[in-house]
Amino acid sequence: MRHGKKNNHLSRKKAHRDALLSNMACSLIEHKRINTTLAKAKALRVYVEPLLTKSKTDTTHSRRVVFSYLQNKEAASTLFRDVAPKISDRPGGYTRIIKLNNRLGDNAQMAMIELVDFNELLLTEKAPKKKSTRRRGGKSKSKSPQAEAAVEASAEIEEAVVVEESTSEDVQQTAEDVVTQPAAEAKTEVEDSNTVVEETSDDTQVEKKEDQATNEESSSEEDDKKE
Repeated sequence: MRHGKKNNHLSRKKAHRDALLSNMACSLIEHKRINTTLAKAKALRVYVEPLLTKSKTDTTHSRRVVFSYLQNKEAASTLFRDVAPKISDRPGGYTRIIKLNNRLGDNAQMAMIELVDFNELLLTEKAPKKKSTRRRGGKSKSKSPQAEAAVEASAEIEEAVVVEESTSEDVQQTAEDVVTQPAAEAKTEVEDSNTVVEETSDDTQVEKKEDQATNEESSSEEDDKKE
């Protein structure tokens, strides 16, 4: 029976259990994730997270306290040099336990424990957007993302219509220019032809008058000769 049992002894005496957790904590700080049984992972989380909190304050006292638990200079220096700057903004919950398949030998339940801030795959994923909350009976209501998307779509449609209208007006103007230019050219050609015709008619009239005058002179000379 449980009877207020607060921690798992892991079937070991105190010295053996402390040495086990110390070694596992050093391995976790060095490799950032380790595979072990689920029971040991849960015990290690309780053991190592207070040390991670202590590493946020880089003082001589905190370094001595951490070293008294880890008993490893390299692990302690790595904790204060590399791990502490990354977990400085996190208020607890520095580790994550992920259950794995059971072990083949004794069918023990396995798990992976890792430092949350060193998992690059999960950190690169985008955080899900928060849903907009609505207040019942409130006068001011925030626009939902669907409404904002509809407004943006309508604005884009209006811009496209304006662009189409401007392009149609340009096309009409170019068509009118194309139609009016040949007409103007034809008018100028007709005017030129009319002026040419008028000039030719004037020349013919002058020639006729000259012919009449010569004919009259010739007739008058013949009459004089006859007399």
